[in-house]
Amino acid sequence: MLDTAATLLLSPLLLVQALRVRKVALKLPEAAGPRSGVTGSGPPLRLLIVGDSSAAGVGAKTQEEALAGQVTAALGTHHTLHWQLIATTGATTASSLSRLRSETLPQADIALIILGVNDVTRGGPQRSWLRAHASLRALLRSQTGAQRLYVGQIAPLGAFPLLPNPLRWLLGRRATRFDAALIAALAQEPDTRYAPLPDMLDVTDMAEDGFHPGPVIYAVWAKELARRIISDGPIN
Repeated sequence: MLDTAATLLLSPLLLVQALRVRKVALKLPEAAGPRSGVTGSGPPLRLLIVGDSSAAGVGAKTQEEALAGQVTAALGTHHTLHWQLIATTGATTASSLSRLRSETLPQADIALIILGVNDVTRGGPQRSWLRAHASLRALLRSQTGAQRLYVGQIAPLGAFPLLPNPLRWLLGRRATRFDAALIAALAQEPDTRYAPLPDMLDVTDMAEDGFHPGPVIYAVWAKELARRIISDGPIN
């Protein structure tokens, strides 16, 4: 495979670039504000959001500007929304699975999963990641009662300004490959929806660290997620 050959050939340079990125990358905090609540009016809907730093709102100052706040506000125009966010910077699919296994999870009608970037950047096997993701989805179904799961696209790392080439190129290809495998896996699950990022997202609207969404991207992303959830119709 081209990715494997390139990684082996360029491994000394890639290691130097990865270490430098970690050293110079701006460390932004997670968005401040509540991570659960009730908002809106209309038929009741329960939402659980699980994820990594993007789900936690890194790149926005407050949860109101971040993905969770924007999604809940949009859904609240149609529903009385009971929501909770469980997300942390650096989370992988495996670490999220371990955390959720140790917690008492809220009941939910819909679960939104925003994970994958850290799995891509840390270099673990795709097969192991897919198994962990499947276990996470099964756990959410069994422990929360979620009848519909939405799984966010893995961000296109090949467009991230923070990353130098060839590291950016290789991580971009790896992210695309992981995302394609995820789409194939989700196609076998009628209760699960793949949620792609909107096409109109612009890298100039990313956070100042060059790696996370900024408020503009969060707003567009959340609007598309809410539109998808509402257009899929009521939960039985």
